[in-house]
Amino acid sequence: MISLKRLIAIARKWQRVAGIKRRVVISQPRKNHKVVIANKGHFVVYTIDKGRFVVPLCYLRSKIFRELFRISEEQFGLPTDGPITLPCDTAFMEYVVSLVRKRVYLELENVVQLVASFSFGTNCQCLTYELAHSRVYL
Repeated sequence: MISLKRLIAIARKWQRVAGIKRRVVISQPRKNHKVVIANKGHFVVYTIDKGRFVVPLCYLRSKIFRELFRISEEQFGLPTDGPITLPCDTAFMEYVVSLVRKRVYLELENVVQLVASFSFGTNCQCLTYELAHSRVYL
């Protein structure tokens, strides 16, 4: 029979070992399954055509992102569990990210005005076409 003192020593040893080897188990993503967690200091947004963008949090200071979020809230509502979907396509979002990254503020103001002037339902492709064919030197 094991004494009480020895039983307590064994229990403490197992608690220490369990604490040292304790790991957080994260399931590995399956094939064709994307990880939805962004890195620290970033957030994830999706476009209408299912494009995924991991964007730095500092981009939230720009007027264009605030305007896109406002329009997204009007059009789709606030997501509770799902992803944030912005009311634009991938090409437009790439353009916006490049403008914010390069800090092209004057052109950014024009983009905000264009975004605000269009309703994003069927005119999103028209907006993308207009932006793609305008001459912007970065």
